[in-house]
Amino acid sequence: MRVLSQEHISFSTNRYQRNASQIEKSLHKLGSGLKIAKGSDNASGLSISETMRAQIRGISRAQSNMLDGLSVLESANEGLNNVNGLLQRARELAVSSATDTMTMNDRLASQEELNNILAAIDDTAEKLEFNTKKILGEDSSLKLQVGAHSGQQMTINLFDVSATALGLRDRDGNSASLVLRDQAEALITKVDDAIKKVSGYLTNIGSDMESVEHHLANASVFETNLTKSLSLLEDTDMAEEMMNFISLDIRQKGDHLLVSQVNQNIQGVMSLFSK
Repeated sequence: MRVLSQEHISFSTNRYQRNASQIEKSLHKLGSGLKIAKGSDNASGLSISETMRAQIRGISRAQSNMLDGLSVLESANEGLNNVNGLLQRARELAVSSATDTMTMNDRLASQEELNNILAAIDDTAEKLEFNTKKILGEDSSLKLQVGAHSGQQMTINLFDVSATALGLRDRDGNSASLVLRDQAEALITKVDDAIKKVSGYLTNIGSDMESVEHHLANASVFETNLTKSLSLLEDTDMAEEMMNFISLDIRQKGDHLLVSQVNQNIQGVMSLFSK
C-alpha cells in the first residue's frame, strides 16, 4: 500500500482550502455575471470600468439633453412657419390696400384683419414655450450639454418674432396701418423685411437641428462602443468560467477524498494502539 508523506497530505489540505476559496469566487462570477465584482479581483480593471461607466451614463444623459434640444428646435420651427404664414397673409392685405380702388369700408375691414394677424403673431411669440421657457418671445440662447465631459456644449439661438421685433408695431404699441393707400404701400416693404427675417431664423433653426442630430448620432455610436468595451472588461465569459468551476470542483473533490482517506487510515492505526 502506498504511504503518503506528511508534505503530500499538507499540500492536499492547503490546496483543498484554496480550491474552496476559488470555487466561491467562481460561483460569484457565475451568479453575478461579473468577473470584476470587487477591487481584489482586478484593482486597475475596476478603476477603468468605473470611469467607463461614468462616461456611459454621462453620454446617455447628454442624449436626453439633445432630444430636449431637438424638441425646442422643432417647436421653434413650427412657430416660425406659423408666423411666416401670417406674414404672407398680411402682405396680401397690404398689396390689396395699396390701390385707390379700395373703399374706406374695405380698408377698415382689411385693417381689422391685419390687427388680428398681428395679435396672432404676438400670441405665438408670447405663448410658445418648452418647459416654461419662451422659445420665440425674446432674443436668447440655450446651451446644450452634448457630451459626457465639461466643455462639450453647443449653443442654440432663439429669436424674438413679436410684431414689434418684426417692425410691424412701434415701441409705443401702434400697429401698422392700411387705412391710407400710402400706408399700405409702405407696409409691403415692412412685411417683406419681416418675411426675410423669419426666413433667416428658419435657416438658422434648420442648421441647429442638423448639428444636434449629428452630435446625437455620434453620441449613440460612442455609447455603443463604450458599452461593448465595458462588457468585455467586466462581464464573465460564462463558458470559460463554467469550465474553470468544473475543474476546481473535480480537484476539490479529489483532495477531499484523499484527506478523508488519510484520516480514516490514521483512525484505524490509532484504534490498534487503543486495544
